[in-house]
Amino acid sequence: MNIRNHFALLSFILILATACSDESNKTTTAGQDQHAHRVQTPAATLKDPNLDAVYQQYQVLTKALVVEDVNTAKTAALAVETGAREIKGAAAIAHAAAAISSTSDVKAQRLAFASLNEDLIKLLKETGLDQGNLYVAHCPMALNDKGASWVSTSKEIINPYFGDSMLTCGSVTETL
Repeated sequence: MNIRNHFALLSFILILATACSDESNKTTTAGQDQHAHRVQTPAATLKDPNLDAVYQQYQVLTKALVVEDVNTAKTAALAVETGAREIKGAAAIAHAAAAISSTSDVKAQRLAFASLNEDLIKLLKETGLDQGNLYVAHCPMALNDKGASWVSTSKEIINPYFGDSMLTCGSVTETL
């Protein structure tokens, strides 16, 4: 697949995921609405444009897991998988994203998300950012108290492993 077709596919998936995400936000409960009004931080830009495109879908995936929207999570994970297959050293990310997109069980999605994050954080450190910051957050209670991390554009903790039941559980452990 040439690079132009790859970016066209990722753009289409991004638009589709955003549309699905916007539709799902209309039906959220009052408790889930609270994090929709948070202050936005300046966007981070990654040095690798392909990884940057994957990270944009990763953000959609993370938000979907926060609100337990399995369909949006599946769509965003498919986009992450597609993009990761085009990045050297991202096969494990693609594999974890495929596991997320292949299930409608939010617990299974979150388990695969933890694996995806381990490899994504390593790749982000290797690749670096052009501008802005990303934050690695960690929840010690995720995965039956084994702990799991995720990446955010904000220092604010919005936990994708527990959603509303423990929305602010965790802390920022690293700035990229």
